[in-house]
Amino acid sequence: MNHMRRQFPVWGTIVDVDCSSAIVSSEELQIALNEIVEFCRGVDEDFSTYIDSSWVTRLRRGKVEIENCPEKVREVWELCLQAKYLSDDAFDPWAVEGGFDPSGLVKGWAADICADKLIAAGAQHVQVNAAGDLALRGGYFDTAAGEVKPWKIGVVNPDNKTEVLQVFEITDGAIATSGTYERGAHITDPYTGMIAIGAKSATVVGAKGWLCDALATGLMVAGQDAAKWFGQPELNNYKVWVIDRHENSAWSLG
Repeated sequence: MNHMRRQFPVWGTIVDVDCSSAIVSSEELQIALNEIVEFCRGVDEDFSTYIDSSWVTRLRRGKVEIENCPEKVREVWELCLQAKYLSDDAFDPWAVEGGFDPSGLVKGWAADICADKLIAAGAQHVQVNAAGDLALRGGYFDTAAGEVKPWKIGVVNPDNKTEVLQVFEITDGAIATSGTYERGAHITDPYTGMIAIGAKSATVVGAKGWLCDALATGLMVAGQDAAKWFGQPELNNYKVWVIDRHENSAWSLG
């Protein structure tokens, strides 16, 4: 089993990619990882609100209309509309200061694309971790046991990062956690324009990384009021685990 791991800075954080394969060489995995790094840098150049030349910055400044943006930017725009609808507007990239900001969705979207690119290149077991937004494919190969097992993803206490409070086992899919882990209280409540106070931490597990990412952001806003979202058919197979902001407790769905 050939195994490669790469960590690199992008999007103001560190992306950690782990992949292995018994059908392609380490050199081929390295080439695929190099392509992933370039893809992620391209995502930053297109979607960053801190880069003056990015398409998102130009959209925010009214210098371009969405119809004139590249296909991938229009795709993310449409996914944001879907997530906004499914979250009863708790996830609303148009309600933030400065205009359209898809940051609460694009890392999950990009992580999924990275994972799928690696699978297409011959990797069999893939984990892409974009600062709490993870795309997982094929489980991991346990060398000692000689078998494939689900990836075990822990959710840590937002008040004590050394304490793991919950563990999810995922073979194929995505998981996203929003909270105050890296950037403090940074999520805006689109209903009030104030800092979101619905939850202290929110984790969503499901098939699509972009939707897990957006829903986790929305849960930070809506808290327990968000439970009704998951009665929608589009969210039937999504799991939720949320730490309340005002009580020393957690709740879950799925």
